[in-house]
Amino acid sequence: MLHSETTGLVIKSFYNVYNKLGYGFLEKVYEKALMIELQKKGLSCVSQYPIQVNYRGVVVGDYFADIFVANSIIVELKASEQINLEHELQLINYLRATNAEIGLLLNFGRKPEFRRKIFTNNYKSPSISASRN
Repeated sequence: MLHSETTGLVIKSFYNVYNKLGYGFLEKVYEKALMIELQKKGLSCVSQYPIQVNYRGVVVGDYFADIFVANSIIVELKASEQINLEHELQLINYLRATNAEIGLLLNFGRKPEFRRKIFTNNYKSPSISASRN
């Protein structure tokens, strides 16, 4: 699997944070705690990674991925009852708009859950591009 070692470390870090903090905090709390865990494992990561979506050379949207790990994996965090289709589509759109091919959706809900999404660059539209601010 693409980037399986790194995604494994991210998922392990997710469970470490969940086991220590449990359920009920805001996403920002989990984001900060997960950043500590990821950095402790020696992973390079950026919080609130900017994504600028361009269509035919015109900026049509500005977004922020919660965490970008090892210049290759977008991590989107949720603190809801369960992962919804909308959450998964948000992550897929982030992948479509960047060169990242792997995304992890981590939910700090009543029960911890995650989804791994893959959107390889050969399926991405050339008329949509993203750049960092």
